[in-house]
Amino acid sequence: MTRIDDVARYAGVSTATVSRALRGLPTVSAATRARVLAAATELGYTVSPSASRLAGGRTGTIAVVVPLITRWFFGTVVEAAEAVLHEAGYDLLLYTLGGREHIRQRLFRTADLHKRVDAMMLVAMPLKAADFVTATRRMLPGVTISSGTVVPGWPGVRINDVAAARTAVAHLLALGHRRIAHISGEPNDELPHTAHLDRRLGYRQELLDAGIPADPQLDIDSDFTVAGGTRATEELLRRGEPPTAIFAACDEMAMGAMTTLRLAGLRVPEDISVIGIDDHDLAGAVGLTTVAQPVTEQGRLAAGMLLDQLCGTFPDDRELAPVILPTRLVVRESTGPPRAT
Repeated sequence: MTRIDDVARYAGVSTATVSRALRGLPTVSAATRARVLAAATELGYTVSPSASRLAGGRTGTIAVVVPLITRWFFGTVVEAAEAVLHEAGYDLLLYTLGGREHIRQRLFRTADLHKRVDAMMLVAMPLKAADFVTATRRMLPGVTISSGTVVPGWPGVRINDVAAARTAVAHLLALGHRRIAHISGEPNDELPHTAHLDRRLGYRQELLDAGIPADPQLDIDSDFTVAGGTRATEELLRRGEPPTAIFAACDEMAMGAMTTLRLAGLRVPEDISVIGIDDHDLAGAVGLTTVAQPVTEQGRLAAGMLLDQLCGTFPDDRELAPVILPTRLVVRESTGPPRAT
């Protein structure tokens, strides 16, 4: 029976390259992919996930853990990962924690995950030290996405949230804004997210470098939702002199801010500019300036990392550094110079 390493030797490439080429991942050149496919055809090699799972005692299932499935970022990541994993013959077992700590504890500390799944994908879900036992002592492969935790032996993929926030604030400063508000948070969430903390840090650092002290009156916690952006913006307007610009830690909050400002009779961007982070599917439709992050690519890349681990082709490095994907500023109609006084 032809094996993947037979195809690798015949094509003159590594088994990792064979795995990626047969999965159609974009990290393999067209010439190399053609050589691998020709070798697989010549040797009669076909990928049979079900047979390999039976032989190796695998379940054919990947656990995907998300804080909430209703948020755009989480859903987009899961959809992208599912497409790659399904193509490789794996099913997804979705755990949505509903933002509740006790459910996370039950999942990581009492559930026999290693008996039910072959690997884990954690989306915006940093592990606590006690949770490492479940993942590492039981030798469960895994990957993190948009997480502030480095799990020993697990690869990860994320953006630099501090840098993304600084890009957003730098854009507003370059337009001439000095009274810049920040809405962010998850104040009532029991789970240990870090993205909003890093984005607040970037906001404050960029202001400080511009010689502008952060004003607590202009920094408001709320949920990463449209409704959260609405509540935060209403609070900003109640506090007296409004800002000339709002930096929202995600696009959904920014959309809530834009709607609230317009209902209050304020023009965007003539009276108040608004910028977010993400490049949500609706950002272009509402003219929102944003710092785009490659959400779909994070899901695809993480799924590929998991498959490489399951194929035994991922480097065994206990100090794996996460892959940091780039972000980019997308300027649309929601930002402009402050109104002349």
